[in-house]
Amino acid sequence: MKFFADTADIDDIKELAATGLLDGVTTNPSLIAKSGRDFMEVTKEICSIVDGPVSAEVVALDHETMMKEAEVLRKIADNVCIKVPLTIDGLKTCKALTEDGTMVNVTLCFSANQALLAAKAGATFISPFVGRHDDNGFNGMELIEDIRLIYDNYMFETEILVASVRHVTHVLESARIGADVMTAPPKVIKALFNHVLTDKGIEGFLKDWQATGQSIV
Repeated sequence: MKFFADTADIDDIKELAATGLLDGVTTNPSLIAKSGRDFMEVTKEICSIVDGPVSAEVVALDHETMMKEAEVLRKIADNVCIKVPLTIDGLKTCKALTEDGTMVNVTLCFSANQALLAAKAGATFISPFVGRHDDNGFNGMELIEDIRLIYDNYMFETEILVASVRHVTHVLESARIGADVMTAPPKVIKALFNHVLTDKGIEGFLKDWQATGQSIV
C-alpha cells in the first residue's frame, strides 16, 4: 500500500520523505490556508520534494472553470495530480483530463456508487473519506470493502486512496482490505512506529550496552 501525507507542512513532508515511506502528498484548500503561504508556491515546493503524485485541488464548481484552473495547476510540475470533487462537472473534468494524460484524484467520495462513477470516468484515484463517514454513523471500512469488491469485479484501474484517516487502525484495516493508497496526517503516519515493546526493547538494549562501558565511535 502506498503512503501519502495529507498535509501542506513542508517540514513534515521533508521528514517523512527522508524515511523512504512517502509515495505522494495530498493537499486541499484548507491545508494550504493553514500553511499561511501562497498556494502555487507551496504546491511547487512540495512537488520538488516528492517524486510521486501531489494532489492540487481546483476550487471552481463548473466544468469550464475547473478546466482553466487545472491547466494552470498541471503546469506546476509533472507530478501534479488534479483533485476534483465528485460531482457531474467534476467527473466531466476528470474524463477530459485523464484523456489528456493528466492524473486526477476524485475527492469527497462517500458511497460505493460514487466510486463506481469515478472509475467509469477514468479517475486515477478515488478518495473515500472514512473518518468523516464514521463521524456520521456509517462504517468507513465497509465503504472501502465495497469499493474494492466493485473495482475487482470489473478490473477498474482506478486506485483506492483512503482519505480522512484518523488513526492507525484505519491504516491497518485499509491494508487488510487491499486499498491501493492511504493518505494521512503526518502525526498518524508517525504513530505507526509506536509500540510499547519496541520502546522497552530499546531501553533494555541501551541499559545493557551502557553497562559494558564500550563505545562504537
